[in-house]
Amino acid sequence: TTVHWHGLRHDNFFDGVPTGPHAGVQAPVPPGGSFSYKLRFPDPGIYWYHPHLREDYAQEHGLYGSIVVEPNDPALWAPSNREISLMLDDILIEDGQVARFSKTMSDHTAMGRFGNVMLVNGDTDFSMEANKGEVIRFFVTNTANTRFFSFAIPGARMKLVGGDNGRVEREEFVEEVLLAPSERAVVDVLFERVGQFAIKHQSPDQSYELGRIEVGATGANPSYTAEFEVFRVCEDLVIQRGMLGDDWQRAPDKTIALVGVMPGMAHRSEHGGTHATDAGIEWEDTMEVMNRTSTPATMLWKLVDRETGAENNAINWTFKLNDRVKIRIVNELESDHPMPHPFHIHGERFLVLSRDGEINPNLVWKDTVLVNTGETLDLVMDASNPGVWMAHCHLLE
Repeated sequence: TTVHWHGLRHDNFFDGVPTGPHAGVQAPVPPGGSFSYKLRFPDPGIYWYHPHLREDYAQEHGLYGSIVVEPNDPALWAPSNREISLMLDDILIEDGQVARFSKTMSDHTAMGRFGNVMLVNGDTDFSMEANKGEVIRFFVTNTANTRFFSFAIPGARMKLVGGDNGRVEREEFVEEVLLAPSERAVVDVLFERVGQFAIKHQSPDQSYELGRIEVGATGANPSYTAEFEVFRVCEDLVIQRGMLGDDWQRAPDKTIALVGVMPGMAHRSEHGGTHATDAGIEWEDTMEVMNRTSTPATMLWKLVDRETGAENNAINWTFKLNDRVKIRIVNELESDHPMPHPFHIHGERFLVLSRDGEINPNLVWKDTVLVNTGETLDLVMDASNPGVWMAHCHLLE
């Protein structure tokens, strides 16, 4: 196996990707073997680590963990009483065991492997205690193979303060936060009353209780309720917005399309409409038989360079250090299975410029972004980290 340090702008040699153009950078660690990773942490935020060989199998069995990088400036975040990491996941259990995997190839490749048991930090019955008036900062990561989570704590007040690689441009109150697989969010939550609060995943058709928070009568000390009411602005991102200049409207430097091909399928776009919301999010596996039996031979996913026609590992882009690269991602609706894709770039960070031409009102540095079904998304990548870096969809199957 190898370990990939998701979101870190670190040295290429320690990125943990042994396949494709990266072959020879780091050999897989054999059973009984070892490898020492040397990491650096240039950016505050929430990161995580996981294998990068047969991720579908390894992550489903819990091989992952969270990394919170604290800022050098303690005033980067507003004050809070506590900070807690939450890793959201699901797992497919059949006959009391983790559902079987093929040793030779992935299955569930049409939609991905949905679980039927929800997990928070690996626990099916997550619970914690809090004090009345306490402000708790949650660093939330979606580690699921394919499930999207809509994270909410009904009855508590939640403020979005950060994302993958640090603060958001402008803090805002939210009822819920949508996280595609491998995306992260930083939220401050104020518990104003005594009682039990549920941590929930709320899709349009179903609600799952992921865990519980019991809030006692003892008051928070110190109290940060006044600070919680303030919407802080990240001046660094305000400056970045001004520096984007022509990036908002200029033509992209590169355009990549996300395409699904089912060999032998006569009619395109037959799948994906009846089991998804208007945004195209597939909340559940509603094609269980077809999905379970799908393999790379029957469901081929491709990244296609729209300029050269190169596909997947044949795509070989070269940039200069510190280039600001505008990349357009087109999630093709004319696909044999149109669906949303979380797009991840290793080793670098980027800002989302727009979705279907609508300017992003709230910037945040990211390494993973949800590209909705049929959507065209523009981003600008900060090519500040030299190396050979992979980019891919983060639905593991």
